[in-house]
Amino acid sequence: MTRSVFDDWFAKGMDPAAYDPTAAARLSMKTQLPKRFYAEAGVGEADGAFRLLLDGRSAKTPSRHPLAVPTRRLAEAVAAEWAAQRQVIDPATMPLTRIVNAIIEGVVPDPAPVADDIVRYSASDLLCYRAATPASLVARHAAAWDPVLAWARDALGARFILSEGIVHVTQPERALAALRAALPDDAWRLGAMHVVTTLTGSALLAVALQMGRLTPAEVWSAAHVDEDFQTELWGHDEDAAERRRAREREMMAAATVLASL
Repeated sequence: MTRSVFDDWFAKGMDPAAYDPTAAARLSMKTQLPKRFYAEAGVGEADGAFRLLLDGRSAKTPSRHPLAVPTRRLAEAVAAEWAAQRQVIDPATMPLTRIVNAIIEGVVPDPAPVADDIVRYSASDLLCYRAATPASLVARHAAAWDPVLAWARDALGARFILSEGIVHVTQPERALAALRAALPDDAWRLGAMHVVTTLTGSALLAVALQMGRLTPAEVWSAAHVDEDFQTELWGHDEDAAERRRAREREMMAAATVLASL
């Protein structure tokens, strides 16, 4: 006999008198998190890489590749995420593991498309699109973004063109080529930079982070000038704030990858 959402509601110990069809449907659709099946998370070295060990056995990525990273520091950070799990394993609390899995499975086999995508982001980089008004926001854009653009121009030879509003501006091929030349060759750095790029909307911020021009906190702040301005203007929204905190945890995990290589 097929179970109904009411059956699931009752089975999970919910009050039958308080049955709500919408809430019950959401409850029924929730993925059951796997129980923690290991006592200890550690690190082992083999074949020049550092592997996540669960009770002494090598862990695997979702596609069954060895969960192995280039440095002990990064492996220990991944192991700390696994050690921090309690009764269940919750991927939402493991941003570093998710990034490592994605790099192993999607970047290491062929880094070139990832580098191409970072360059595509730079062609419409967040830092190049400025507000025309109000003057206070214009000033904030300049204060947060002009130093990064000046650094890219002077240190990388990448001179980007600015635009007001959302009107598209075609960036010089020379600027895009200079940014591409600044990208690292190795898949691990590229994969982490791609996460930073997509979360911030700026390849320039990702390059500045990778090259030590900005700290992770400075990158995150620069990426949210507009959002912070709107929050000050219209007030705080807790749902939006929680989504932002989740994205920030992801970006800080990517920054950990870069710092651990």
